[in-house]
Amino acid sequence: MKDLSIEFCGVKCENPFFLSSSVVGNNFEMCAKALEMGWGGVVFKTIGFYVSKEVSPRFDTIGKEGTPFIGFKNLEQISEHSLEENLEWMRQLKEKYPNKILVASIMGQNEQEWTELAKLVTEIGADIIECNFSCPQMASDAMGSDVGQNPELVKRYCEATRKGSNLPILAKMTPNIGNMEIPAIAAMEGGATGLAAINTIKSITKIDLDSFLSYPIVNGKSSVSGYSGKAVKPIALRFIHDLAKNETLKGVPISGMGGIETWEDAAEFILLGSTNLQVTTAVMQYGYRIIEDLISGLSYYMEDKGFDKLQDMVGLALENIVPAEELDRNFILYPSFDENTCVGCGRCYISCYDGGHQAIKWESDLRRPILMEDKCVGCHLCANVCPVKAISSGKIQYK
Repeated sequence: MKDLSIEFCGVKCENPFFLSSSVVGNNFEMCAKALEMGWGGVVFKTIGFYVSKEVSPRFDTIGKEGTPFIGFKNLEQISEHSLEENLEWMRQLKEKYPNKILVASIMGQNEQEWTELAKLVTEIGADIIECNFSCPQMASDAMGSDVGQNPELVKRYCEATRKGSNLPILAKMTPNIGNMEIPAIAAMEGGATGLAAINTIKSITKIDLDSFLSYPIVNGKSSVSGYSGKAVKPIALRFIHDLAKNETLKGVPISGMGGIETWEDAAEFILLGSTNLQVTTAVMQYGYRIIEDLISGLSYYMEDKGFDKLQDMVGLALENIVPAEELDRNFILYPSFDENTCVGCGRCYISCYDGGHQAIKWESDLRRPILMEDKCVGCHLCANVCPVKAISSGKIQYK
């Protein structure tokens, strides 16, 4: 078992895996169970002077064959418990688990509230403060992702939070924006220590074709709200990359989240610059026990690759992602067909003919594909649709 400890925002963490601010860290009992099972820390569900009144039902999903769901929609806001109750639970957590990391997620409606909340969570012993600028389903436009899209407000609220505490401050950014770097830079100018990304993405998952209602249906109506789960991982990785590569933000600690289910997902976030990882939707599917798989898998990966410290992995993939105009456009990688694995389904032929470059000839008698190199552009659509992975990368050619 490798040492997965890492420093994040100046705080030593036994491992990078934290519960993110959500229903999975909603009270003392839940957080205590998670910490005892091996999670390095918890970001307690966002607290504020505003106490939310939730709807029912509040969840919906997008699935695919063989999966419970790949995308998850929720209508929950910040904590439905009183501020006093939440503060007491957090105080108890830090008292019982002094070596675990407690991140207090806060959300105010004005500068005075941000300052006061920062003072309160500092007094109960939080290690880090996370400013939630990004919840996409708040019932007030004074809070959530509407704030996160406004750099001026982000900076002002970070300044207000800094007035109330000397703890490290994380600014949790919204993905409901074209350029996350703009409010991220504003957050750092306002006194933030690090960044957290991404929060959920504004979404409508589906429409009932009989009633014309969107899901989840709340007494005949629904609303745009946050989308999470495995389906958002590519979007999350893009934003982590953008933040980590920005010259102004270089070296700023990043807490990455958005579709982390496996140790491989975790490793990808780390390789793109994250030094801390937050998880919610996977816990809702599989329970807190996934921490065992995350720790074990990442440990074996580090051993296999020869990494002694987790920090050695951080950001290693960044240099290999370049602007599109810098890609080698004289390079062609042809697909290779494994006749022993091929089941003769014809998927590659249909996809290439109807959606590609008509570069596969189909031998109907033998039920096998034949590549026509003079037409092939090396797009690899065929390899991506093959259900048995019988198509791999083959010959390299330069134009």
